[in-house]
Amino acid sequence: MGLNGEGSGTFPTGKTAQEKGLSYVPNAYVIPAPHRPSLSPEIAIVPIIDMASLRSNDSVQRSLAMEELRKACISLGFFQIINHGITETVMEEALSQANEFFNLPLTEKMKYKSDDVCKAVRYGTSLKDGIDKIKFWRVFLKHYAHPLEDWIDSWPTNPRNYREKMGQYTKEVRKVSLEIMEAITESLNLSPTYLSSKMAEGVQVVAVNCYPPCPQPGVALGLPPHTDYSCITTVLQNSQGLEIMDPADGTWKMVQKIDGALQVHVGDHVEVLSNGLYKGVVHRATVNSERTRISITSLHSLGMDEKMKPAEELVNEQNPKKYKESSFNDFLKFLSSNDLAEGNSFINTLKIQD
Repeated sequence: MGLNGEGSGTFPTGKTAQEKGLSYVPNAYVIPAPHRPSLSPEIAIVPIIDMASLRSNDSVQRSLAMEELRKACISLGFFQIINHGITETVMEEALSQANEFFNLPLTEKMKYKSDDVCKAVRYGTSLKDGIDKIKFWRVFLKHYAHPLEDWIDSWPTNPRNYREKMGQYTKEVRKVSLEIMEAITESLNLSPTYLSSKMAEGVQVVAVNCYPPCPQPGVALGLPPHTDYSCITTVLQNSQGLEIMDPADGTWKMVQKIDGALQVHVGDHVEVLSNGLYKGVVHRATVNSERTRISITSLHSLGMDEKMKPAEELVNEQNPKKYKESSFNDFLKFLSSNDLAEGNSFINTLKIQD
């Protein structure tokens, strides 16, 4: 069957095409032709940062790794990390629990359905349920994860091991992510502990994404192009599907999955902190027709109302302040009143015009 003409209002959470497993892509999901993904995309050349080198006592080895990190943040805003210390078992068990959750009966998942972007735990589809102009081929479960003991009791009890296994992964990925943040601030020639106390009190949001098989992956997307409103986002996935925009020429390139590696996105907050030297990576999620893709994204930010601003050490006459300060809460307000699918970007609202 070809493309169909239902409007987006006919696909509320619980009745979406991706949840029903429709054999066609309804019109509400069809991306305008110029923005459709290629079915044979170019592969992105992505820097690989070895955490063992960042942790090394060998000053030469460590400074080389720091230089690689700095280059990655300037040129791409994206890199993969290896030797991070999270075991294969912990990662596989988290992905397995995510998969089990999305395989539950719909009634079980709908217990967590909410359109409130501030809700501590919410199940949903697309971006803004029922009011997106374009729908996206995604199902998600989002929950706050730090401090873990404050939030874990609101997480799903079904699957039976979800809290334990997902909790273990989120705790470990947070530790690695804070270590990466210290390296990023150090690479900006700031103290490695420049943000440590604020990050220790900060927000961790875990978005568990499910991209079911799509019958026509060339006309739909799992998520539209966007940057993350975080300091950094650390991603674990079971198969590839993430595309990043090459800043050099604006083309989309597929990120290859490296076994055991985690992907790190530079977020808007680090772009602001660096006064524009480091850039948040523009990325999108593609879909495929063969298998379900699962990704567990862990977004790390300052506290809800803690404002991020350009570091004073990076602002001078030659390099004046380029961004207004903002908090995670400011972003949530923006999200509830703007459609990201239309290209509305929070970072653009922060840029100080010359």
